[in-house]
This record gives sequence, C-alpha cells and structure tokens, in this order.
Amino acid sequence: MKLTKSERMELQQQVATRNGRADAARHARLILLLADGLTWSEIRSKLDCSDSYIDRWSKRFEADRLAGLFSRHAGRERYKVTDRLEARVLARTTKHKPADGSTHWSSRKLAAELGGDISHMTVARIWAKHGIKPHLLEGYLGFPQFPGHIQ
Repeated sequence: MKLTKSERMELQQQVATRNGRADAARHARLILLLADGLTWSEIRSKLDCSDSYIDRWSKRFEADRLAGLFSRHAGRERYKVTDRLEARVLARTTKHKPADGSTHWSSRKLAAELGGDISHMTVARIWAKHGIKPHLLEGYLGFPQFPGHIQ
C-alpha cells in the first residue's frame, strides 16, 4: 500500500495523539503497518485483530483514503429530557409514595415505577437540577416530622 507524505504524517499524528479516539489510532496504525509491508499475520499479532478487521479497514482506506478511516456512524443522538418528562418525574417524586412502602424514592425505584422509558441516571440528573434530595426532605410525602425536631 502506498501513502503520500501528508497521509503518512496524518496517520502518525493520529497514532501518537493522547486525547483522540482509540479506535481511530488503531485504524491509523493498521494502515501504517500495511504501508510498511508487514504481512497480515504480523499485523494480527501486533494489533490483536482478525483478518476481517484488516480487510475491512484496508478496503475503506483504499476506497476513500483518510476519510474512509472514520466510522460511518458516530453513534446515536443525545437523549433529550423534555419539560414534560421532568414534570412527570418531579410530580411522582413529590406527590406519591413508593409502592413498596419505603420512606423515600431511590432513582432506580422511581425509574422502574415510570415504566422503564427513563433511566435512573436521568432521574438523578433531574433531581440534581431541581435540588431535590428525597432522603433529606422534612415531612417528606406527608410523613410526620421527628418528635422534638426544632425548626
């Protein structure tokens, strides 16, 4: 495989970067090893990869050059918490008791109660955004306050 001087420099830079994506560095290293004339078996042992991996990325590089080394799909779109979802979480947190009889909600328990269309981390982020700490609320959900509690 032949590389231009600028391609080689770009690939070496991708391999050496400390804050880039690991998969991009691995793809770049593969192409550099192929350009240096190493056999597939030598590359397999150096990169701990399969023949299909070598075949896929070398073909992509040959077809699209440097642009071919980037993954086709960058992942899914970031999850957006809507105002309506926030309102559901806040209403359930402050107006309802957990079904299991416990004294306060946990983020996992509330996420499960809301039907699994929301993660426990999203519940925790919504609580943090609004400063809600269910385990610290006084008189939480109509529970009596501690006797002798000074306000």
